[in-house]
Order: sequence, then C-alpha cells, then structure tokens
Amino acid sequence: MSTDVVVIVAVFILIGLFCMQHYGTDKVGWLFAPLVLLWFILIGSVGLVNIRKYNSSVLKAYNPVYIFRYFRRGKSEIWTSLGGVMLSITGTEALYADLCHFPVLAIQFAFTLVVFPCLLLAYTGQAAYIIDNKDHVVDAFYRSIPEAIYWPAFIIATLAAVVASQATISATYSIIKQALALGCFPRVNVVHTSKKFLGQIYIPDINWVLMILCIAVTAGFKNQSQIGNAYGTAVVIVMLVTTFLMVPVMLLVWKSHWILVVIFLVLSLTVELPYFTACINKVDQGGWVPLVIAITFFVIMHVWHFCTVKRYEFEMHSKVSMAWILGLGPSLGLVRVPGIGFVYTELASGVPHIFSHFVTNLPAIHSVVVFVCVKYLPVYTVPAEERFIMKRIGPKNYHMFRCVARYGYKDIHKKDDNFEKMLLDRLLIFVRLESMMDGYSDSEDLTVMEHKAKRSTRSLQLIEKAGGNNTMSSTGDLSYSSSQDSIVLAKSPLTGNSLTRYSSQTPGDELEFLNRSKDAGVVHFLGNTVVQARRDSGILKKVAVNYVYAFLRKMCRENSVIFNVPHESLLNVGQIYYI
Repeated sequence: MSTDVVVIVAVFILIGLFCMQHYGTDKVGWLFAPLVLLWFILIGSVGLVNIRKYNSSVLKAYNPVYIFRYFRRGKSEIWTSLGGVMLSITGTEALYADLCHFPVLAIQFAFTLVVFPCLLLAYTGQAAYIIDNKDHVVDAFYRSIPEAIYWPAFIIATLAAVVASQATISATYSIIKQALALGCFPRVNVVHTSKKFLGQIYIPDINWVLMILCIAVTAGFKNQSQIGNAYGTAVVIVMLVTTFLMVPVMLLVWKSHWILVVIFLVLSLTVELPYFTACINKVDQGGWVPLVIAITFFVIMHVWHFCTVKRYEFEMHSKVSMAWILGLGPSLGLVRVPGIGFVYTELASGVPHIFSHFVTNLPAIHSVVVFVCVKYLPVYTVPAEERFIMKRIGPKNYHMFRCVARYGYKDIHKKDDNFEKMLLDRLLIFVRLESMMDGYSDSEDLTVMEHKAKRSTRSLQLIEKAGGNNTMSSTGDLSYSSSQDSIVLAKSPLTGNSLTRYSSQTPGDELEFLNRSKDAGVVHFLGNTVVQARRDSGILKKVAVNYVYAFLRKMCRENSVIFNVPHESLLNVGQIYYI
C-alpha cells in the first residue's frame, strides 16, 4: 500500500470512530480490556520469539553501562535521539489519569506484571530483528511478526489503536466536563450515555472539533516521524506539568515534609528534563502542533474564566436589597398587570441585579414574580416531587417567590414540556403548606413578621391585631442584610412611630389570585449581561474581552435554548458591565 492509501484508510477509521461516539462506550466497553490484554500478550510473545530466533545477545542492553558508553561519544545526534526514545514510554503519563477510575493496586499489578514486561520483550525483540535486518528499520514492527500470524496481528494492532484512540477521546470529554464545572470553558452540551457510570459522557461540539483536528494531523503530516514528534512533545510537557503540580499538592494537601518534596522533584526532573530538551529540538519537525493547540485552548479557557468570574462577581455584589424592594411598595413602583413572570437567574439566593433593571426600564410587571434558578446535580435523576424548592421573597402582598429547579445529569430540561405546569403546581402546594406552618419560617421566608418581632431583642412592639388586618408598630425601622437575604430589625434614631402595614390575605384568597394570574399567562424574563472592557483598557484586554469573549458567548448555547423557553413568551433584557 502507498502512503496515500494508508492515510485514506486511517481517515475513514477515524470518521467511523467519531461518528459512533454518541452511542457511548457502555455497550462495547467490556471488549476494551480483553483486546488490550491480547495486544500486550501478542507483542510480548513476538518479541520473545525474535530474541530466540535472531540474536539473544541483545539482552546485554539491560546493562546500564552501555547507555553511558552511548552518551560518552558526545555527538549532538545522540542527545536528540532521546526524542525518539521518548515514544517508547508514551502512555505512562496516563497513569495519573487512571487513578481517577481504578484503584492504585490494580494499576500497579497491571503495569508491573503485564505492561512493563511485555513492552520490554517487544522492544528487545525488535532490536534483535534489526541487528540482522538493518534495512527494515523503518517498519521493523510488522516486518518482525512471523508470517503465519501476520494478518491476525494486523487486526489486533488496528483494534488496539482504536481502543487507545477511544481512551483519548473519553479523556478529552472528561477534561472538558471538569473545565465546565470550574467555569473555565464555554457552555457546551454534555450528554450522559450511561445510567451506571457518571464518567461516560458525550460532548457533540468537542467530538467534531477533535475529529477535524485528528484528520488534519493525519492527512497533513503523512509522516509517522512527524506525528511521533508531535506526540512526544505533548507527552513530555504533560509529564513536566504534572511534576510541578504535584509540588503544591504534596505541600498543601498531603502536608509532606519539604525534604521529601525536594527528593521527588529532583528525581522526576532528572528523568524528564533530558527528554524535554531532546524533544524541544524537534519542535520544527512536528512538535509545534501540540504547542499551538495548547496555546489556543489556554487562551480560550483563560479569557472565558476571567470574564465569567468578573460577571459573576458583578451579579453577586449588585444583588438588590430587600430594603429597596420594600421601599417600592407592593406595586414595586410599577403597574402590576395580571399574569406570572418567570425571571431566570444563576443566583440561588438574593434578588438579581437584572430585576432592578426590569423595574427601572419596564412600565409594568406581572402580578406574580417567580425567580427561577436551574441547578444540575451530580446524580442520575431527580424525582419530579423533589425537583422544585420554593421560597417566598418579601411580604405576602408582594407575590414574589423563588424557585430552585434541580435536575440530574440524565434529566433533560429542554424536553420538559410540562415545566411551567409543574412549577405552578408546586407554587400552589407551597402556598397551602405555608398556611399550615402557623407562623414558622426560614431565613428567607418573610411571611409572618410578627413571629420575628416577638423573638427580637430590639425595641419593637406589637400594638394590635384587628379586623383581619395585621398591623405592626415599632420605634425601629427595617434594614436589609444582603448576605443573609433576611430582614433585620434595626433601632432607629428617629422619634415617633414608624408604621408599616402588610395586607393580609387568607390562603384561599391567595390561591385564587394565583390561579387568576396563571390563567392570564406566563412570560419568561432572561437577563443578558454583556461584558465589555473599559475604554482606558489596554489593547490586549480589549481584544480578549470585546472580541474573543464576545465570540465565545455568541457561539456557546444561549440560555433560551438551555431553558427551552418559547419565543412568543420570551423577553430578553440586557445590561452592560465594564471591566
């Protein structure tokens, strides 16, 4: 076969592999371990046969004296040859990643009893074959396989390469998911393909990007040595990064003595730095590819994380105080029109700043306002009866509530057609249960102010309850603590009575009011905080924030798509935050 035919076949195998990712590895995963075990047994057996058949004296290579004699020659080609030797130990960097999925003892047994001996036999057998067949050094592996088992070995080798590729793809999904959880990567769709295993996921966007990159590298290089150089550079840098990251872990997490840390660092760098210096010399021969990809993803992740953190800090520090809402009165300073408004927010506590933007820019607001926060939990599914957590915000006549909707990783909110109905039903149940609690409330439930006043040590007096209207009189005023989302009764320096009235509604009246609002219709409010760089910012910051981050926000999934909000009842309200 010519090189072009091999490349075409490899590209088709890659396309088939990536197209099958959405099915998940749950159904075929049981084949991976037997295939890899069969692969190691095969290469170890072939190596043993070649040692006995061609040149058993090659076993002298295990004597470390020969490596010193090799380097003593002092030629530059000898040192750079370590870059090729690096390819023989690729895969060892995955040992740290394997610790997330397998016990330490299992990895130690597999590496010590299977992987390491079989690899030694395979490389030693190839060396014995090359000594007698120096012209076959380019494809020594397949040339050294006995003719009787050539095609079975070829099939097993191809399947083992597919399994290794699948491991790389799955690891990429896992890394992207962890970056998403840390807020270091734009929002992408994560599909869980297994009910049993949380780690078996599929990310369509990353899948197709990875496929394009793999095909570009395969078809672009057409040369195994260039691909090997790229792989070796990536592996040795991963090893170095892992070593340096282990230092703070040993010091801060494990509380290890600094002498042990120094010993670990010196031993690790003694092995890794020579390989690193050898691979650096091959950057122009294919090693530049992983560096370019790494820099690109680093810029994307850094810009996204920086802007996302700034945006979240702005929303956290700009939460609307309850004192401001109470100062607006039950009408919130607007016309309260019949209906229910769902205000979506990322904050699970407090009133988001975007709500004040609504109030100051809209002429009217709905008679019932529900702040909805959707949270995804690391569980398979959340039962429907436990999905919604309801709380009241402010006095009863304000008709403001908070709802935290919880979903498992297999619950698809996008296909939840009964979301409105389920949420409204839970709201009605909450109001009924609240009336049965007889004055008990939590830190955010402000429905019975008399109960809080009785427990307060401040100067607050209840003077009367008459005519079904609860009246509260006090020499103190109301202030709000945003850190606890609760009203704090503070003593006022002013003299006289400060009278605050709260209209009383019976549970039946409020339920009827909610039903009438429900019949009037539901509108979904989505806040869109646009982040931009200040005018006095540097050129790099302006490019990163105004262009790179804006492009990533435009490309990632919109909230309206995530929440499956119907466009006919969607209202987007934006605001600009300068950093």
